[in-house]
Amino acid sequence: MATKRITGSEAVILSLLEEGVDTIFGYPGGAIMPVYDALYDYDKKVTHILTRHEQGAVHAAEGYAKVTGKAGVCFATSGPGATNLITGIADAMIDSIPLVCITGQVASPLLGTDAFQESDVVGISMPITKWNYQVTNAEEIPEAIAKAFYIAQSGRPGPVLLDISKDAQFQELEFEYKKCTKIRSYIPEQPVDPFKIKEAAELIDQAKKPLLLFGQGIIIAQAEDELKAFIEKTGIPAAWTLLGLSALPTDHPLNVGMLGMHGNYGPNVKTNEADLIIAVGMRFDDRVTGKVSSYAKKAKVVHLEVDPAEIDKIIKTDVAVLGNAKKSLAMLINNVKDNKHDDWVAEFRECDKVEREKVINKDVHPEKEGLTMGEAVRIASEKTQHNAILVTDVGQQQMIASRYFKFTQSKSNVTSGGLGTMGYAIPAALGAQLGAKDRTVCCFVGDGGFQMTLQELGTIVQNKLPVKIILLNNNFLGMVRQWQQLFFEKRYSFTELQNPDFITIGKGFGMAGHKVTKREELSDGIQKMIDHDGPYLLEVVVEKEDNVFPMVPTGASVSDIILEVK
Repeated sequence: MATKRITGSEAVILSLLEEGVDTIFGYPGGAIMPVYDALYDYDKKVTHILTRHEQGAVHAAEGYAKVTGKAGVCFATSGPGATNLITGIADAMIDSIPLVCITGQVASPLLGTDAFQESDVVGISMPITKWNYQVTNAEEIPEAIAKAFYIAQSGRPGPVLLDISKDAQFQELEFEYKKCTKIRSYIPEQPVDPFKIKEAAELIDQAKKPLLLFGQGIIIAQAEDELKAFIEKTGIPAAWTLLGLSALPTDHPLNVGMLGMHGNYGPNVKTNEADLIIAVGMRFDDRVTGKVSSYAKKAKVVHLEVDPAEIDKIIKTDVAVLGNAKKSLAMLINNVKDNKHDDWVAEFRECDKVEREKVINKDVHPEKEGLTMGEAVRIASEKTQHNAILVTDVGQQQMIASRYFKFTQSKSNVTSGGLGTMGYAIPAALGAQLGAKDRTVCCFVGDGGFQMTLQELGTIVQNKLPVKIILLNNNFLGMVRQWQQLFFEKRYSFTELQNPDFITIGKGFGMAGHKVTKREELSDGIQKMIDHDGPYLLEVVVEKEDNVFPMVPTGASVSDIILEVK
């Protein structure tokens, strides 16, 4: 494009527009005020969402990124504004979410002087960003932003932070924007080795009890069709990690459920009976493997992964296929034989029967007097025809919702996985709603996490976002309480909450809502929430000691999964 002379702050906005940015989440302050002044003239071209806290901005950007596949963008000022982004940046780093975070900084002559609202955000964020950089000259802005988007969105995605000094925002430059398509020494993904594909195919063809484990890498690579085609050709049962949820429709006959600490019975116990594990776009997190020394000892391991650092980090592989999951799976499909493993799949279905009797029926069709989290999740999923986007906070409601909410399309699960960030759900839900305006967003949150970021109810109302919030209230920090019950002799140390009137708080922000305490009110209450034209807060009071099972105790083998309190 032709060059023109503009300020650094305007260069920030024009650069974002060149990258196709349509939504920015942020909170203004002194050191980023020039950028906000420039933004004033572009309000018809880009939407800025004023959150109530910088943590809300970064989590909203995460939610937006998760449902769109594009980099989420957020702004913050220097000092406390920038440091308030840190939790969300760390969350995005471990969960491979593309973010471009732009922070204002004190003028470059003041750097290192402990100036007002100065913090070394580059140093602070270095371990939790894919790349970060401090800009002190306006001439660097276009190139730095182009590089930021390329790094954030390529290979294994992640967060990038640009810290721009205030004087660089005021300086003028000849603006010209060139998108970044290559950086020397940065190889976002390896070309897929056809010889490794053939090695993997041989193991797959020979296996009698193969099990495929898929994670968020499938969604990032847009490899959902290839995953489906591969398992249908080979007849291999497939299980998902928490972040892989929704990549394969819930009702697919080869979908055998969730892995991990609170995953389904079948995929956990059958892991140690499998003779081949095919891991695609997942990193063998400790919540998936349990005790590593006893994990999948009978199985050879094929690992399809874009990030070389994840190969052999936790579980030793027999064949490692580096590269993009979409390309790797497409090549594998062409190299494996048509097959079926009906008897093996049937073993998972027998496990399903056991789990249904001991756990699921008690959760979703309870006979007890008190309401359960599971029945609220089941009804909400049914009443949205299993087409909604599920957003969850962290804790019991996260695990219950992930188990019982059902999916028909990908990019429908928004949650904090690796970092386990309480307070994530409400801001992430508003970001998800902005990224998927035509879809219903159901946000499940516990009473503990709700109170960490409830101020973002104001952001939801101000922007007229029809987010449906289901607050599962047990007056406890539920997951911690469950552990205290099971492993600390019911010594409930500082986990009981004296909660406020949540519905009144919602109404104070201008949000409609009501409270459900009885089973006969639940179905109609959820329908009323869904039918409401606009945002809605439904509080469901559930049993205080409503636990999440199955459960693999910390340090135990996945085979030692427990289905109920003994």
